[in-house]
Amino acid sequence: MMRCRMSDRPSSVRGHLATLGAYGFLAQEPVILAALTSGDPILLIGRSGTGKTFLLNSISEALGLEHRHYNASLISFDDLVGFPYPDEAKATVRFLETPATVWGAESVLIDEISRCKPEHQNRLFSLVHERKVQGLALTKLRYRWAAMNPCSTDQSNGEDYLGAEPLDPALADRFAVILEVGDWDDLSDSDRQRVANPAGEGVSSNDGGRLKAALTRWQADFAAQLDHCPAPLVHYVCAVTTALRDGGIRLSPRRARLITRTLLAATLVERLTADTLSSPASERLFRAVLDASLPQRAWGATPDADKVAAAHRLAWDATMLTGTAQWLHHFHLQRPLDRKARLLLDACPDPDTGTLAVEQLLANESPARAAAFALAAYPAAVAGDLPIGAEAVNDLGRLAQPVLTVDGEISWQERWSQQDSTHPELAAYAPVLKRLGAARRERAQQLLYFCLTHKLAVDAPREFEQEFHRCVQVFGKGRTA
Repeated sequence: MMRCRMSDRPSSVRGHLATLGAYGFLAQEPVILAALTSGDPILLIGRSGTGKTFLLNSISEALGLEHRHYNASLISFDDLVGFPYPDEAKATVRFLETPATVWGAESVLIDEISRCKPEHQNRLFSLVHERKVQGLALTKLRYRWAAMNPCSTDQSNGEDYLGAEPLDPALADRFAVILEVGDWDDLSDSDRQRVANPAGEGVSSNDGGRLKAALTRWQADFAAQLDHCPAPLVHYVCAVTTALRDGGIRLSPRRARLITRTLLAATLVERLTADTLSSPASERLFRAVLDASLPQRAWGATPDADKVAAAHRLAWDATMLTGTAQWLHHFHLQRPLDRKARLLLDACPDPDTGTLAVEQLLANESPARAAAFALAAYPAAVAGDLPIGAEAVNDLGRLAQPVLTVDGEISWQERWSQQDSTHPELAAYAPVLKRLGAARRERAQQLLYFCLTHKLAVDAPREFEQEFHRCVQVFGKGRTA
């Protein structure tokens, strides 16, 4: 983007990035500053001319960094590390450094990273992830940034960026922040005026040291709190990662940690405290960090916005609710039945809450999963080993008893040429049951035959039986039959 001279910039311009002449980033600024605070990698995705490169180069100028800007589509490996030559003893290889080599860099911008040759992308992987090249540490390197156009699987509005390929998911997952940069339509009227004004073009970014001083404070606070991260941040990330995965949007364990780091840094940048953490402003910040932490858009698979919104809402409520309401929300957020069982046994606040949890589970789960939970839990409930009331014990019994005494008929159609065939679902159950021990097989038969006679769909019999068995183990306090 274009910039105004410092003296020409109106006092109404807010934010560190606007002071550098980078406009249109106000909503994303807390996340960008958070990544600068944590030192984790940033990837900007946007159409041509939207200021991706300008923003990152301006930040490096304002911070006074020894900066390297590489075009990934043109760079050769020798450009990055220098020309190799043997030392005098011919025992090791050294590199002839130039002003363009990476060895003395404090910040690196890899532009057009999606146009990078595959062999170079592999070499850049260690630079982004480990701050290393050829296994050698880049001791001065503090910031790793990259920029790319939308990849070829995610084109729209008539622009086709030839050669812009989906980023390798493993490489994309190393970027803590993945931001989509807005276009002209996303700019406010005042920002459009500033971007269109050619005054100050080519002037170095200099905010009088404001950004550098602020980062010094935030980084000190970040280092001090990193080993004592506030529990709500960790709880939110665990909850939202689980909810997204349940919705078919996978986040890696590494990604979960990166989100927590970004959240911690963002709360420091925005000066949020324990007293203000449950405020609407905090929720907006958490959502902004989540949106900027989804790597799928780097390979052209932008996650479903409704699923992301639902996952955020579930995680936010689970984190910010208190007392029994928080525990109940956390209980229902757990997808596997054995995790619900463990939570009920180990952390249920009181029998009334346990009763409510069981009743809601039986009402909200699919009939097959509800039957599996009831069958696994009922023996422990009757023995008085569960923190639930009599109503919940009765509810479990009403579902478990029909499973224990399966009585029904099954029917299916068969062709005249295929007489004496087996029910298709019964045929699917047979290999699952065949591999089980006697007691486990008997329990599984009761459950699967109940589902069959009551026409309850079981899409993945093996996984369903395994989950049921884990649930039995939890309620049986780890004893296996």
